[in-house]
Amino acid sequence: MRITIDGDWTATVTGDPLRISPRFDFRDFRVRVAPYANVEERGQFLLDTFGSQEWLWDAPDELRFDRTSRELVGAEFQIAGEATDAEDSVRVPVAPAIRPGGLRAHAARDFRLEVATELCRAPGDTVLTCLRDLDVLDEPLDARIGIAPDVALLVQQGTVVGWSLTDPARYLTTGFATPAPDPPSPATRRLLTACLDLITTELLDEVRDRVPAALDRLRALDQALRDQREDRHRADALLSLIGDLMEDYGNR
Repeated sequence: MRITIDGDWTATVTGDPLRISPRFDFRDFRVRVAPYANVEERGQFLLDTFGSQEWLWDAPDELRFDRTSRELVGAEFQIAGEATDAEDSVRVPVAPAIRPGGLRAHAARDFRLEVATELCRAPGDTVLTCLRDLDVLDEPLDARIGIAPDVALLVQQGTVVGWSLTDPARYLTTGFATPAPDPPSPATRRLLTACLDLITTELLDEVRDRVPAALDRLRALDQALRDQREDRHRADALLSLIGDLMEDYGNR
């Protein structure tokens, strides 16, 4: 299968997806699928590869390819900050099924992967889907390419129109840290949903406006994260952002 990104930049789908597990950096609200473990390694990785990357004030999503083989070797996606209405989220197609696959660039040159602007949350936040725009929901998808465990590119009319992360609670972390190896606890899944309810809806504006009911909700969520005794790595990942909001708004 041939796909298009950024006008005339094309790649072929291969049978070799990345074996790297994603990292859902909750504080920065982005998903990383890459081998680097710190800022220095990331910088070298970008020098050694080509594709889409941030530059000066431009910050697109990233797909990075090996300069010799032209095979996909890493990706980084920004999650849209505001969730769509539930009516739109339920329209996200579940077909076709995700099929694992990598990408091979047709030419070793850079391109730009536009950031997806629409966040669709599945019930229980079992899947987070980011789309180019809501018009994508009006037509079926051609394919869902599983470029890494639980990470898929969505293709429509031969063009990449979004991406998805299945079971985001499993991959919660901060920065470049590796997610905890054990499955997330039920409490973590519930707290992830509570956090997303707060930061991807109008509730965040109410927190910033210091609406009392919204601040009460923020304080209760912060306390619940601090009180959770199990699955501390993931709870701390959620707390990294909620704690910042508490410092800015909840303690005043």
